[in-house]
Formats: sequence, structure tokens, C-alpha cells
Amino acid sequence: MEDYNKIIESLSIRYLKAKHFRVLEPVAVDNYYDVENTILYLRSGQCSFNGGEVVNEGEALFIPGGKTTSFVFGSNPSLRIHNEDFLTNREKYLQPISAEDAQSAQGLVFTQVSFEAKVFDSVNFFASLDVPAFSLSENPVIYEIIDDISREAGSKKPGKDRIVKISTDMLVVEVIRHILDRKLFVEQLATNSTYFNDPRLIDIFTYIKENISGDLSNKVLANVANVSEDYVGQYFKMLTGINPQDYIEYQRMEKAVTLLRTSKKSIREIGKEVGYKDTAYFCRRFKMMFGIPAGKMRRRESLMNV
Repeated sequence: MEDYNKIIESLSIRYLKAKHFRVLEPVAVDNYYDVENTILYLRSGQCSFNGGEVVNEGEALFIPGGKTTSFVFGSNPSLRIHNEDFLTNREKYLQPISAEDAQSAQGLVFTQVSFEAKVFDSVNFFASLDVPAFSLSENPVIYEIIDDISREAGSKKPGKDRIVKISTDMLVVEVIRHILDRKLFVEQLATNSTYFNDPRLIDIFTYIKENISGDLSNKVLANVANVSEDYVGQYFKMLTGINPQDYIEYQRMEKAVTLLRTSKKSIREIGKEVGYKDTAYFCRRFKMMFGIPAGKMRRRESLMNV
């Protein structure tokens, strides 16, 4: 338990957004994916994920950032699409609604809360554990925190940002408690949380974060960790389950998504900022990872923030 206390204390948690949606048309998304950690709290209706696991009205679903899952909005959908189609045409399936309408709207209505949770402000905690999407059933504490976040995020009261930050911290801790109390993903936790105790690996994580646009070859990482170039890839994969270059690409693409969502920089500028000199190659890798072109990702965000 002490190890988990250390991990929780090391987490850098950042609230991203809270929104309410009504599903306009039931739809099944084969490979639902986002870089953000997301909790969907169902206010009415039903959805399912991972090929049939059901989330009912009054329950919530946690989808770790960076994890692909099958997801069904509603019951018995006649339409099945890929994530690119869903992201490109999201306004056809989901209607943003106010908090007041979320209390009374008919059909499938849910509240979405998204956040970051990074260990030492470097690596995504939930993605690093390699846990799949899972139901947050029978947890009224989490449901109450979601209500608090969505209510404060939509208010104009003084101090709302502080309350949202505190509540998001509480939400992440309660999700971790939910996993531990119910003994979920025991094997993944035992295997993938051990690297948090290795200072050399933390040094690598930190170096990658601070030099994301620069040379991040295995030779450079080996010097950071003070191990041989031949060994650094094996060392990194042994502790994290992935090779360092795959991890670096994910970090670069995650930052690219953040820049697309928060800046007006061109795709060429963003590609260079995250370490890709060749814009065409950056665009190909972006679409391969997220299933949607970088330009469409930006347009999707502008539509959903109207």
C-alpha cells in the first residue's frame, strides 16, 4: 500500500473538460480511442463496451487515455462505424447539451469528464498500467464528484477553478481506490507499477518530456540512464512493457493532439515542435495512431467546443 501512496503523491493531475451529451442516434464504434482519460457517467439510457459489458443508467465507465476499446452508444444500434468516421461526424451522433437539459433530456444522456494523470509529470499513469476500459459500478462517491466537477465547471462563481482542480484530484484518487478495493487488474498492477521505483527510468521519462523535439535515439537515452546503448532498449521494455521508441512516438503524438486542441499553429509547425522534420511523415504517423488526420482532429475539437 505504501507504494501506491508514493505513486498517488507523485501524480500530476490536470482537469481538461466536463461536458454533457445526448445521443442522437445509437451507434457502435469499433475502435473508440482518445489520448485523454475519460469517465462517462450515464444519466439515462444504456451503453456497452469491450464487446458486450453493459453500463446502465446511474453508472459510469472509465476509458484510459491511449487505450482502444469497442464502444456502443445506446442499445441495438443499426450503425457500426470506425473511430475516424465517429470523430469526423461526431455532431451527427452526439449533441452537446446544458447541465439543466442533462437532468431532463430523454434517451441516452451522459456527462463526460476528461483529465490527465501523469507520474512525475512525465508518463500517463493509467496508460502505463495497461488496463482496459472498465465499469465504475456501485460507486456513489465517484458519481458525486463527477456532479461536483460538472456543476462547478459550468458556474461563474469565484474560486470555481480551484474547486474543479481539487475535485479532479479526488476523482483520480477514487478511481485508483476503486481498482484496489475491488482487486481489479491485479496482474497488471503488480507487473507495471514496479518501474515507478527505478530512478534511472524516471530520468529517462523526464528527459523525453523536456526534449520531445530533439534527438531521442537509444544512444542518447543510454547516456541519460548510464547504461549501454545495446541494453537501454531491453532495460526500458523490461520495466515498462514497450520499447522506448514506441513510447517516444506516443508522447510526441500526445503533445501534438494537445497543440492541435489548444493552439492555432499550423500542422507543419506542430510536427516540427514534436520532433518530425517531415510533415508528410508526421501526418501519416498521426493518422495511423489515431485513425483520423491531424486537420480533422482540430476541426472536431472546434465543433465540440461551440
